[in-house]
Amino acid sequence: MMKRVHNFSAGPATLPLSVLEKVQSELFDYKGKGASIIEMSHRSPEYTEINRQAVERLKEITGADDDWEILFLQGGASSQFMMAAHNFLNTERTANYIDTGTWSAKAIKEAKLYGKVHTSFSGKEGAYSHIPTSDDLSFADDAVYTHFTSNNTVAGTQFQTEPKSNAPLVCDASSDFLSRPLDLDKYGLIYAGAQKNVGPAGVTVVMIRKSFLEKQRPEAIPTILNYQTHVEKLFNTPPVFAVYMVNYVLKWIQEKGGLSYFEKFSKEKSDLIYSEIDQDEFYRGTVEKEARSKMNVTFRLPSENLEKRFIAEAASQNLMNLKGHRSVGGVRASIYNACEMESVKALVDFMSDFKIKNG
Repeated sequence: MMKRVHNFSAGPATLPLSVLEKVQSELFDYKGKGASIIEMSHRSPEYTEINRQAVERLKEITGADDDWEILFLQGGASSQFMMAAHNFLNTERTANYIDTGTWSAKAIKEAKLYGKVHTSFSGKEGAYSHIPTSDDLSFADDAVYTHFTSNNTVAGTQFQTEPKSNAPLVCDASSDFLSRPLDLDKYGLIYAGAQKNVGPAGVTVVMIRKSFLEKQRPEAIPTILNYQTHVEKLFNTPPVFAVYMVNYVLKWIQEKGGLSYFEKFSKEKSDLIYSEIDQDEFYRGTVEKEARSKMNVTFRLPSENLEKRFIAEAASQNLMNLKGHRSVGGVRASIYNACEMESVKALVDFMSDFKIKNG
């Protein structure tokens, strides 16, 4: 029988089994064409239809209207740190940046290469354990946009709702994209590496509002880095196989019930683990309760040696990829959309047993 472990990887993350099975069945012969989709031209009718379906499905899932463009680019969220700033900032322009973790700090570093950055909030001194309230934030009056990272995979924090801003929001939504509804009226640009909730590594989903795109800086922008280039046409070879898989994951999200379903499902899964953490002092959450992520649950044990034993023994029971990010240590369970409740229950049962034996 096929062996499937309980996969808590922070990314590339677990994918829906039904999608993997569908892809497997089509790998050698896509829809009777005698070739794999990997082998077909990105200009072919087959891929053109895949791209069209993926765009339409993403719009239906998010509720995006005709003012939104959907792009499938390469380079991950890290390339978008640069690309967003390069398209909208110059030495005369300012953007607000909310610093809540490792990736937002990297985005700030890139933005400073192109224009002025107003840091609306920084949680660095507090080890990024806090998500700011409206009272914690300050904004530049003339900001072109306000950038934030909706979920922080390293620290294990998450914005529970969009920050209030005097400028359109630009969001790195990589690790909680499509796990809950979005108030799209507040956004100008949303980008997300697919490898958490949307598909395999290799493609970055970019949603950009046409009216926001009109605010591009007036100076020349290198062709490949200009959002307008990719809006106008399929400029270069896209990550065909990754987009093909994203299309099937989007279909799976629709069939499950859309964003309202996954919002509820994510809460149920995370509540189960946090409930075990909060029972006593054996497990200790690493962030403020109000800031806890529903995607990446982070916690510590009484000692680092015990954490190493926890991770090793968990792996022996097929509970995989629980080691915290190398920069912070500890334990991290990533429970994205495709992580089943069965896996979460298996983890909680293991946590309970481990505590009894080692507490």
